Amino acid sequence: MFLRTFIYTALFYLISSIPVWASENDSLFTRLDKAIAGKEDFVRQKQRRIAEYRRMLSTNTGPEDKFEVNDNLYQEYRKFKIDSAIYYVEENIAIAEKLKNKEKETASLVKLANLYSSTGRYREAEGILKSIKSASLPDSLKALYYEFYSQFYEHYATNSYSEHYITQIEAYRDSLLGVLDRNTAKYHINRAQRNIYLKNFDTAQKDLLHLMRTAKSKDGDYAMYVYLLGDIYGLQKQHDKMLEFYIRAAIADIENAIKDNAAIQNIAIICYEDKEIDKAYKYTQSALEDAIFCNVKFRTLMMSEFYSIINTAYLEKESESKSQLMIYFVLVCILTIFLITAVIYVYRQMKKVSKIKEQLSANAEELATLNKEILSTNSQLKYINDDLFESNLVKEEYIARFFDICSAYINKMEGYRKMLYRKMQDKKYEDLMKTLRSTSVTDDELEELYQNFDTIFISLYPTFVEDFNALLNPDEQVLPKPGEILNTELRIFALIRLGINDSAKIAAFLRYSLSTIYNYRTKARNKAAVSRDTFENLVARIGIIQEKQ
Repeated sequence: MFLRTFIYTALFYLISSIPVWASENDSLFTRLDKAIAGKEDFVRQKQRRIAEYRRMLSTNTGPEDKFEVNDNLYQEYRKFKIDSAIYYVEENIAIAEKLKNKEKETASLVKLANLYSSTGRYREAEGILKSIKSASLPDSLKALYYEFYSQFYEHYATNSYSEHYITQIEAYRDSLLGVLDRNTAKYHINRAQRNIYLKNFDTAQKDLLHLMRTAKSKDGDYAMYVYLLGDIYGLQKQHDKMLEFYIRAAIADIENAIKDNAAIQNIAIICYEDKEIDKAYKYTQSALEDAIFCNVKFRTLMMSEFYSIINTAYLEKESESKSQLMIYFVLVCILTIFLITAVIYVYRQMKKVSKIKEQLSANAEELATLNKEILSTNSQLKYINDDLFESNLVKEEYIARFFDICSAYINKMEGYRKMLYRKMQDKKYEDLMKTLRSTSVTDDELEELYQNFDTIFISLYPTFVEDFNALLNPDEQVLPKPGEILNTELRIFALIRLGINDSAKIAAFLRYSLSTIYNYRTKARNKAAVSRDTFENLVARIGIIQEKQ
């Protein structure tokens, strides 16, 4: 089933590409992201159920009771952690042999074969299934036998596709439908899969929609209903509906702690085809993490190959973003040069006008008036000169620091890339996933960014802390802690001193909420020893006269 769905999805995207998702799916993506973020919580819920069953095993139960508890543990582990499921099935095989209960032994062997095929042990799985004579089995065991034999060919076909295997899948499904109770969910699911194979999409869709509406997302079969609906809409080229139902299936699997999750793999492929590289990268990581945890070999193999493609595309996108950032920086520098040139030109023109007025002044009254105008103009030019002097100083200091920081960052990124490459070469996938999930690199870079900012700023305005506190009431002084250059409040007003007044920009730089920045600014104005209205203007003038001197 999984192979068939993947092939249909791939063919669909080769035939038609639809780059825009319906807005109604946005909320589902939000739910999916939230489910992925809370994945560990759902796992802990499952582990609590597992722990309860294990406590039952520790009591003095007889072999029949122990067999039943082991079977419950197998059901919990089957799509969560296959190696553990294998352990409890093997325990039950030993118990059944001691009880000389052939039916229980056969049922456990069929389950073991299914687990073997999921982990890629196809020869062992096929050996077990071929050793069982299906004709002599009761209907309850025949259903299990036909179901898992069909799944065996599905798993095997992922590594070696053949029309013969697809035929075998459907042949065993036909046999399964012949022995299943028609009132069970399993019967309806397999009938829907049969109709999809026969291209009876309307019939399958009608049945699945009815089943979906009568089930809850916590039901074990709900994810299968919506997943198959996603298959149908994909085959009908209804992109938005296909995506909607795959997302619903992925959310249901995550909330039920199902690690054998095909839906999120399909979502990752769709996101990649739709050029949504960030989403594809995130969902591929989640899918690969789950497949490795569960030890589902055919999914791990597929997602490992796909991950390399996604990772390359993701790195290329990051590289493009950095190139664009450099272009923007160059453009800002060019605009700054044009601005300085314009100011100089205006200044020169103003000087010429001033000289002409002086020469044309004929009497004392006109001269006095002209002198007042010149004084006013000189005062304005003084501010302009101060600002230009400050701008030149900041520019020279920051350009030198910028190149040092860029060079260091490039070296760090190269080292990080080499480290990731070595882990990929060594096939340390778990270590690689831990490294990729870790935010320590980003946190360290942010800490270093703020440290560099504080150092550069204080080197430009060495008396900033004292001058800032001089504007506050004596009992409301703001001082950094030992070992700090600037604290958060001082850093906010340092940015204002540099001409960044927009609270949204300050919040983005410091990684705080907009309301937090507003609160800091309001609190500082309330502590001011000067007028609240002129407080921030005075902060913006700190150090100018000293710099000129």
